[in-house]
Amino acid sequence: MEREGAIYIDASPLKLRSDAASAARSLDDLPGPSGLPLIGNIHQIDPTRLHLVLEAWAAKYGPIYQFRLGPRRIVVTSDPALIEESYRARPELFRRQAHMDDILAELGIKGVFNAEGDAWRTQRRLSVAALAQRHVRELYPSIRTVATRLKARWDRAAFQGETLDVVEELKRFTVDVTMLIVFGHDSNTVESDDVIQRHLEVVFPGINRRLFALAPTWRYFRTSSDKRLDRALNAIRVWLDALLIDGRARLASDPDRAQKPSNFLEAMLKSVGDKGEPFPDDVIMSNLITMLLAGEDTTAYTLAWSVHHLCDSPEWVARIRSEADCVLGPLDTADSLETANKLAVANAVANETMRLRPVAPIGLIDANMDTTLGDYFVPKGTNIAVLTRLGAVDPANFVDPLGFRPERWLEDVDGPNALSVPIPFGIGPRICPGRSLALVEMKTLLSMLYKNFDVERAGAASDVTERFGFAMAPKGVKARLAPRRILAAAQ
Repeated sequence: MEREGAIYIDASPLKLRSDAASAARSLDDLPGPSGLPLIGNIHQIDPTRLHLVLEAWAAKYGPIYQFRLGPRRIVVTSDPALIEESYRARPELFRRQAHMDDILAELGIKGVFNAEGDAWRTQRRLSVAALAQRHVRELYPSIRTVATRLKARWDRAAFQGETLDVVEELKRFTVDVTMLIVFGHDSNTVESDDVIQRHLEVVFPGINRRLFALAPTWRYFRTSSDKRLDRALNAIRVWLDALLIDGRARLASDPDRAQKPSNFLEAMLKSVGDKGEPFPDDVIMSNLITMLLAGEDTTAYTLAWSVHHLCDSPEWVARIRSEADCVLGPLDTADSLETANKLAVANAVANETMRLRPVAPIGLIDANMDTTLGDYFVPKGTNIAVLTRLGAVDPANFVDPLGFRPERWLEDVDGPNALSVPIPFGIGPRICPGRSLALVEMKTLLSMLYKNFDVERAGAASDVTERFGFAMAPKGVKARLAPRRILAAAQ
């Protein structure tokens, strides 16, 4: 849990249960939707609405149920206690789903996200170091630089009365921050018409289609979607390969930099595996792609969902502005990490947004050995899907659970307020290493936006829908900006 600039983690030990002898029930006892021979429930699933389908089944069949994708049994749980138990038992008892690893590896992606065992531990140390709070503090001026550029871009859009695609605007911000913080490269997509976003937006939906396909048809013939995914990944690799070349040249020419790498790319180039061997180029490239995709989409989607909710919450717009006026003074954007971390209201808005609209509403894991989930015996290799949102919108855990109420994260409220139940960054050993960076980006961006602009939704709230494509994205968030000072003078 993140509150008032601090990370709170329940460090209570949990017993890892590999002895399944005491399990009382079989997975065959689980309820679930009726399927068809051979194909199971595949005909009932729209991959772009997968999270909504699984959540609807959870409402009907309970907090643990099953469905089938062809011959594969998928066990689904939305029980926060079972989710925590399984997530904290990684990587020993559970791992990321092997099927997902196969899909990613087939695309040439074998980075920290889908690595396991010793390979994961080594790459994880590097990613944690690159995204640590200390490193973010040192490079916060880069975040401010990108936010300042985006304000200038939005000044022009406000003057011209443009209608903005909010997600696309925010992706420019998150891509540029990721490139600076993680790779030490100023891509400056905010001030250019760089097409890298068009390639990036193809990847997650392409992975999602393959992940929930009945059969790996792409191995035998390529559809237009498969070819588009191939072209996108190739373009991204060409783009990132230039960074690899530059990174190696910088390290070769600067011995001090080689001894103290300043970003994730340099750290990977200088680090070695457990046997003393350097990371091969394909592993380095996989991690560059992983960091870029994770840094772009997830934070941009959360920010866009925040804008969507704030369009209907003028009282919270007023509170963000009041806080920004007080904390930032005459500045348009927070000038340091310490200043950004004082933005408690913006932080609460971000956390409440992630409670209602987690960009990762589905987690996919496998049992590494025979084990248990609750009182069910879970054989080795069982596919498990965890639904992270339902516990966070359960009236047993939150008062007014579907309401947008950021005060939950700022003060005591009457009624249940289980702030540890939402896990937008995961939990346990594989908690997202980029959580500190993401929260700082959100606080900085939200305070800058609402301190300087009035935001008006373009269209109806009902035009905005949730679209699943490996991550859960807002579709249809359009807005018009106006300079705040002009609106204030007119009132």
